[in-house]
Amino acid sequence: MKKLLFNITDYEYLAERVLASGLFEKGELEVSHFTDGERYQRITCNIEDRDVVLLGGTVSDQATLELYDLASSLVSYGANSLTLVIPYFGYSTMERAVLSGEIVTAKTRARLLSCIPRSNRGNKVLLFDLHSEGIQYYFEHGLYPVHVYCKDIVIAAAREYGSNNFVMASTDAGRAKWVESLANDMGVNAAFILKRRLKGDHTEVSAINADVSGKTVIIYDDMIRSGGSIINAAQTYKNAGAGDIYVITTHGLFVNDGINKLKNSGLIKKLICTDSHVNTQYIADDFTEIRSLAGLISQNIG
Repeated sequence: MKKLLFNITDYEYLAERVLASGLFEKGELEVSHFTDGERYQRITCNIEDRDVVLLGGTVSDQATLELYDLASSLVSYGANSLTLVIPYFGYSTMERAVLSGEIVTAKTRARLLSCIPRSNRGNKVLLFDLHSEGIQYYFEHGLYPVHVYCKDIVIAAAREYGSNNFVMASTDAGRAKWVESLANDMGVNAAFILKRRLKGDHTEVSAINADVSGKTVIIYDDMIRSGGSIINAAQTYKNAGAGDIYVITTHGLFVNDGINKLKNSGLIKKLICTDSHVNTQYIADDFTEIRSLAGLISQNIG
């Protein structure tokens, strides 16, 4: 029997792409809102003793609560097993406290989802290209986390646009280890930018660790918010003599007109990202190419 696939409202688009594989049965759900804005949800199919998958990212506080409410009810109504699929885990940059009194929101979100009642065969959560490796260890009470790497998608895009002579690059030394791993898998050189802090949050570039002169540079970052760091990195590589520059990201949030900022910089030839975040569904621009996580999701839960 096929697994039942449910989704929260924001992730209808990705659920449809996963369902197109034919490996899953669509879970039926009625969703509406009361006049005061409160959400009404009703499961309208039989889920007792069924293996259930719930797709939804924590892209907002509302989405997080919708995911939690639905997941808890799926177990209460008799799901045999529950797999949460979270393409984008929100607040991933708040994975630790830097200043006294800061709320480590990545941990509180993980604890909330860990409070979902346990199904007969247990609960599992799939997380994709986390900003910090340590986040998966914030989940508790038997909610088993699986960190799914989107490496195959990134490598396929890099090879398509980089051909045989490119450098895999990061925005700074903080992402160098992951970019170096990608570069090693492809047999190309890795580059990252060395910076030194001047005052407060002001920094200056002190060096680039690799020769990029005349070469295609493909910058990878796990997440792009507004695009400022990417533009600064692209300018640095261009100043060092780089040829065409492409950017690949897993999670494209593109807030504050981020897409246009990247495009209008004149530094980047193409932007490639996955559909892990709902914001990618509102992009209608040849500058940006969207590659779906649907196949990777099906592969890991099929």
